[in-house]
Amino acid sequence: MCGIVGYTGHREAVPVLIDGLRRLEYRGYDSAGIVVPENGGLVLEKRAGTLDVLEQALSNSRFPATSGIGHTRWATHGAPTDVNAHPHTDCGGRFAVVHNGIIENYRQLRNWLKAEGHVFKSDTDTEVLPHLIEHYYRDDLYQAVRRALEQIEGSFAVLTLVTTEPGRLIVARRDSPLVVGLGEGENFIASDIPALLTYTRDTYLLNDGEMAEVTPDFIKVSDLNGNPVHKEIFCVNWECEQAEKGGYEHFMLKEIHEQPRALRDTLRGRIDQDGRRVVLKELNVDPDTVRNLKKIFITACGTAFHAGVVGKYIIEKMTRIPVEVDIASEFRYRDPLINPGDLVVVVSQSGETADTRAALREARRRGAHVIAITNVVGSSVAREADDVLYTWAGPEIAVASTKAYITQLAAFYLLALWLAGERGTLPDDEREAILHALREIDTGVSTLLADADQIAALAQRYKDQHGLFFIGRGLDFAVAMEGSLKLKEISYIHAEAYPAGELKHGTLALITEGVPVIALATQPDLFEKALSNVKEVKARGAEVVALTFEGHHDIEDLGDHLVYLPATHPVLAPILAVVPLQLFAYYAAIARGCSVDKPRNLAKSVTVE
Repeated sequence: MCGIVGYTGHREAVPVLIDGLRRLEYRGYDSAGIVVPENGGLVLEKRAGTLDVLEQALSNSRFPATSGIGHTRWATHGAPTDVNAHPHTDCGGRFAVVHNGIIENYRQLRNWLKAEGHVFKSDTDTEVLPHLIEHYYRDDLYQAVRRALEQIEGSFAVLTLVTTEPGRLIVARRDSPLVVGLGEGENFIASDIPALLTYTRDTYLLNDGEMAEVTPDFIKVSDLNGNPVHKEIFCVNWECEQAEKGGYEHFMLKEIHEQPRALRDTLRGRIDQDGRRVVLKELNVDPDTVRNLKKIFITACGTAFHAGVVGKYIIEKMTRIPVEVDIASEFRYRDPLINPGDLVVVVSQSGETADTRAALREARRRGAHVIAITNVVGSSVAREADDVLYTWAGPEIAVASTKAYITQLAAFYLLALWLAGERGTLPDDEREAILHALREIDTGVSTLLADADQIAALAQRYKDQHGLFFIGRGLDFAVAMEGSLKLKEISYIHAEAYPAGELKHGTLALITEGVPVIALATQPDLFEKALSNVKEVKARGAEVVALTFEGHHDIEDLGDHLVYLPATHPVLAPILAVVPLQLFAYYAAIARGCSVDKPRNLAKSVTVE
């Protein structure tokens, strides 16, 4: 969620900080601020609102300081106001801190510090940090930060400075990501790689429980007990331009149109040349473990959870292994019945989702083998899992996930087909037919994108609706959930997804004249049942938008509007069916004048519970 940047070197720090924060705007925020040491004190500017508001406050001043820290905040403790914005300082104005995460015991610490004479200005949990550092400071910022963090319960990515040691920054992390960028005579800190790419590709990825001392000339990494840690340089191999709009009006639209390429990248090298088997060299699961699997768990949040629901259907269908799919924020609290030898698949675009990481750790604690499906190389989930299936979607900037979702689906198909091949549970001819269709699926996505005008017209028609319903059965219901979420999160139209068979158990009471119902009907074995459900809503006056394959004439007679999907193997229908739903959400948001890439109240990477 929140963004952190830091700089120490030979340049003026303020432009570097603002540039870094700009490149982290996609994470979602509601206030921003920077602080630099100057003339023995601190120059602090922070404002509620966008970076434009902060830049306006800075426009009449120039600061020669060559070190500083900055932050974009997404409110958790305290409203998005100037005073609650980061950075936060101590009583004497010597220490400044920016922080991502949640300090769970901040009330106790705040009460203790108040009793010690400290005065607080904000409602945030973060403000206890500069006061703790002030309390422990004995002319060594590193040791003061270390002592302060010993008192903290919860998650943190912390970046701090002090006026008496200009040019020296101290960083530390637990559960929230931090990256140190390596330069020549200068060094950088950020919560995500895009903030650094203008200046360097060489980075240190800090692990949980690590901290670093950063000056223009050196970087020293240690654990939270002060023991030195050796770090390998991680070189970023993607271009800055991949995180730019490339001529599209919004990142979301760009990323929707990048999906054919993203699918090709995800599949590349993972299907043998004959197109008969899936090859996943990155998986190190013992063959006996695969053959003896009794249970698979899938856990994720939001859009990734919806990909996991598709994963459940296809893994069970192809492997005959029971699969449970759980929202990660519920997974570890329900005391899941995981046994050693079970397989747990965790899914996270960023690889930093707090609830998903907690579920991963719980699964490993219970002896399961964990496979991560993630987009970000070197992310926490990638480092902590036993094996990783990278989706290779490239940077996804828009808050609403599109290409990350579709490549997560591709990863699940690869995993299901690989497991089926290892266990011999899917006939060769069926496996090869699915693989052949999977290799061609990007063409079908391109075909749908070329017909976006039809979807834009539908979005314009329904832009003023107070609510819509998405219905489907089987795989179609899994996609309906994702379509509903997309519409809600960027257009703010209330939308609900239901298994179509559940309509008669209460939801039909809400179907009245003119209510839009988007009905997915792509599964041959469930088509007649889906058709019956469409008849139910039509009989009550609903206006039906039907997504189906060509040739289903019965539904043509019932649907008010028809969206046809290019022919493919029915089991792969979710990859195609989601594309019109993504476009529908996008164009509805445009028609309603909404902020597409940065919807209200939402953040890209949710690094707190």
